[in-house]
Amino acid sequence: MTLQAFPGEAALEDALTTPSPALVADLAEGAGDLVILGAGGKMGPTLAILARRGLDAAGRSGDRVHAVSRFGDAAVRARLEAAGVRVVPFDLIENDDFSTLPDAPNVVFMVGAKFGAATSPSWAWEVNAALPDRVARRYRDSAIAVMSTGNVYPFVPASSGGATEDVAPAPIGEYAQSCLGRERVFEFGAQERGTRVSIIRLNYAIDLRYGVLADIAGAVHADQPVSVATANVNVVWQGYANEVVLRSIGHATSDVFTVNLTGPETLSVAAVAHRFGTLFGRDVQLVDEPQPTALLNDSRRCMALFGYPSLSADALIALQAAWVEAGHPISAKPTKWAVRDGRF
Repeated sequence: MTLQAFPGEAALEDALTTPSPALVADLAEGAGDLVILGAGGKMGPTLAILARRGLDAAGRSGDRVHAVSRFGDAAVRARLEAAGVRVVPFDLIENDDFSTLPDAPNVVFMVGAKFGAATSPSWAWEVNAALPDRVARRYRDSAIAVMSTGNVYPFVPASSGGATEDVAPAPIGEYAQSCLGRERVFEFGAQERGTRVSIIRLNYAIDLRYGVLADIAGAVHADQPVSVATANVNVVWQGYANEVVLRSIGHATSDVFTVNLTGPETLSVAAVAHRFGTLFGRDVQLVDEPQPTALLNDSRRCMALFGYPSLSADALIALQAAWVEAGHPISAKPTKWAVRDGRF
């Protein structure tokens, strides 16, 4: 991808949903429809459109992409339908009968509750741990790619390179604990019913409209302080993240395939903030005492299997700065990446 500032959301959406040759090659080896549960969230719409475009490029125009969500945003629904995605309005929490959901040999589970988990932990456990059991039973004969989070890992030193997939989970707080519950429930389905499962532990997707870099850039641009208590962070281009999710379906197994999904770099929050300061021509205010550990993922398995992201962290920082400077839309949903006590 040529590094040029995106002139607006249409160009950003096109970049996020253009399939790579590697994705097209993997999809050409598969068959059947794809169901995306939770397709109305932050990553879901671009993933669904990427899947549709990828299947078309792979010669699988006859296989459908079903996007399942409540779809409270009519604009999101219209965008998906215009792209050829079949929209299935369905409340996975309120409905007990999943029999009307479309059958498909390939499933992506993206439903999750994070923000508000500290004040309503029972809601987090219902969405993140109880719902997966109903989904795992409904799609027991499918291959299921399960979106999870690096929050299931313990905090590790930046010098460690991040937690590998072999590090024992040690989630902090109700949100992270319930996310580990989600993984365990799908693992149970794999062990008891032979369901093929892949688990993707993500830290943190960059869409430019939201993400860690949007949070830091927004603070610097507005002359607000940036906390460096969490001194290091991982980020990854969302277009690459979407591709890994889809490609991981081919790796799903009843032994459960697990992969960390993030970029190859461990970033210094202070260095990122200062880089934005230079690009914006602003002074940078750093606050709080840097701590020696952070939630960091080792992505070597991901890189070995799926290749490197098309956009490096340096490129993402430059694109993020241009996006903020141009006044393009920013989501009102901060990532809260700096939280250290697990309370979201």
